[in-house]
Amino acid sequence: MLTVIIAMQKEADALLRRADILKEYDFYGKAAFRARAFGKEFDLIVCGVGKTNAAACTALAVGSLGATSLLNFGVAGGISDRTKIGKIFRIDRAVQYDFDLSEVNGTAIGTLDEYDSPYFTLKTGNSAFENAILATGDHFKDGTDELALLNGLGAEVRDMEGGAIAHVAQFTKIPLFMYKAISDEAGKESVSQYKANLEKALGNLSDAMEIIFGEIDG
Repeated sequence: MLTVIIAMQKEADALLRRADILKEYDFYGKAAFRARAFGKEFDLIVCGVGKTNAAACTALAVGSLGATSLLNFGVAGGISDRTKIGKIFRIDRAVQYDFDLSEVNGTAIGTLDEYDSPYFTLKTGNSAFENAILATGDHFKDGTDELALLNGLGAEVRDMEGGAIAHVAQFTKIPLFMYKAISDEAGKESVSQYKANLEKALGNLSDAMEIIFGEIDG
């Protein structure tokens, strides 16, 4: 069954407000829902913010719920000229930019010890949305000190969960679909922009849910 992994309840509501909720339940201390939308039944887990929350809930969803496909969506920061506030991107690759074994292994930043590439590959195909590379790190702050690193990785979108979900999906060989709506631009006012534009980005995601579900296989 499709399992949706979402960081925050506000993000989850972008889908749930357009779904028929069949039941609410506790999933290892996390809020969870069984629901149906656009002809697909799914489980949705509100995992909490950050990579550990995201990875743990994704692994538990695969092991306990028997997830056969995964969906993650939410708001994220924009890095390039393409990433305008409110625009939705389909993520085709993800990297964890705060993981660094370069001095030990001589590998590129983001490359885990068991992999040869820093990038996790997500489910792709024909889409109504432009593709983008996502960079994931366990912090959200103002400033431009990380832009050179993010640009060097080819990332145009950044968040705090997607790369960890992609890591588990690749490890377990479960197809993952991911969509991000831009709420802020990387720079000195990222936090204030996020607060000002959160509802707009979430509204755009909610409006796009039927299209997103139409792109999901299985």
